[in-house]
Amino acid sequence: MAETVDDKVSYFQAVTGISDPDLCTEILAAHNWDLQVAVSSITANPSSPSASASTSSREQGPSAPLADAEFVAPPPPMPPAPQQQQQPGIAWKLVTLPFYVVSGGVGLVAGTFRLGAWVAGGVLSRSLSLLGLAGQAGGDRLLELPPSAAEAAEFVAEFEREFGAGRGPRFVAEGFSDALQRAQREFKLLFVYLHSPDHPDTPAFCGGCLCAEPVAAFIDENFVAWGGSIRRTEGFKMSNSLNASRFPFCAVVMASTNQRIMLLQQVEGPKSPEEMIIILQRVVEECATSLVAARIEAEERLNNQRLREEQDAAYRAALEADQAREQERLEELERREREAAEAERKRKEEEEALARAAEEAAEKEAALARRRQEKAMALGAEPDKGPGVTRVLIRFPTGERKERRFHSSAPITSLYDYVDSLDCLEAEKYSLVSNFPRVTYGPEKHSLTLEEAGLHPQASLFIEIEQ
Repeated sequence: MAETVDDKVSYFQAVTGISDPDLCTEILAAHNWDLQVAVSSITANPSSPSASASTSSREQGPSAPLADAEFVAPPPPMPPAPQQQQQPGIAWKLVTLPFYVVSGGVGLVAGTFRLGAWVAGGVLSRSLSLLGLAGQAGGDRLLELPPSAAEAAEFVAEFEREFGAGRGPRFVAEGFSDALQRAQREFKLLFVYLHSPDHPDTPAFCGGCLCAEPVAAFIDENFVAWGGSIRRTEGFKMSNSLNASRFPFCAVVMASTNQRIMLLQQVEGPKSPEEMIIILQRVVEECATSLVAARIEAEERLNNQRLREEQDAAYRAALEADQAREQERLEELERREREAAEAERKRKEEEEALARAAEEAAEKEAALARRRQEKAMALGAEPDKGPGVTRVLIRFPTGERKERRFHSSAPITSLYDYVDSLDCLEAEKYSLVSNFPRVTYGPEKHSLTLEEAGLHPQASLFIEIEQ
């Protein structure tokens, strides 16, 4: 329980910027240790009806999850007290809170008024532009960034301003959802950094770890980096969604099904550059297989789409050519006599026969290429020299020789796969034969291993074409 209380106090300090732990403990205790109610009480007006209703509902029932993150279970219901404890008033908060928290609240209110004035001005400018009473510049002001992207761009600017331009990971100036989609398109994981400006470990962590050249280079190469300040809306939501209880806080996530995210790794507290690289390297190695599979699948879909488009274009071109030839043939029939039409018909038949022959030849060549590729993939990589490795020399009817190493436990069929993967033999029916003694390794011996067939540690075979 002590650890849970300390975590709540630390999180409350990171979110609100209050450095006095005793004051944080007193505020949390006054709100029954409900983090969401305590954080909301710093900015909300306790005298408003909505705040009173929200506080009352939280005191009577279980607390709702904060941005899909549940910190602790709600306390069991207590019997009604004779007199309800009075919540701390706004005057007590203003007196006890640090100056920068109070000034930040005033700035928040002023910013709200400025935002309302900007929205009203944008609507007025848009209305005037629709009526032709405003210039082009008035309409361009409406092309602002979405709120999430604006917060991300502001974080990137603040990070570069505080720790130096060009230092640290290349954080994308996009909202979290857009960054997650970018990582999915680039077949990378998403590196998330939640910035707590008032945490005492933040400057050392950013300057010494995140801005270290090896760490930044590793993140840029293997991840899409997104950062957000917990003072902003989306950064605060992500801190709750990822259950951030200690700062500095980093996480590695990837897109999952049903518009959800999969949390792969949390990095909480100060870390050295070496520790950070080790953690991220392990996550990359664990997810490399799935990322490569996703990339291959996407490339296959793209290739299939491109192939269909090429086929459709070829079909349209052929159709247009056929229509043009048909029109020419009709015009020729109108001008010439029957003999000229008969000659044209024979010429078309010859062209169609040549086209069919060329198409059949191309299909046969494509089938052979696919067969060679499949055999090469089934064969696998060539093993290194060793006691369990067999060296096989194969002579082709053209006099060409090919040599390769195989595991001694590999079946005879692997030799046929090797021959089929090479572009040295056009015959489809053949057998592998040894000279001394003469042995034909036909279908009845395909299941034998090289060692069982007496071909280990080395063998020399030639190809015999079947008639």
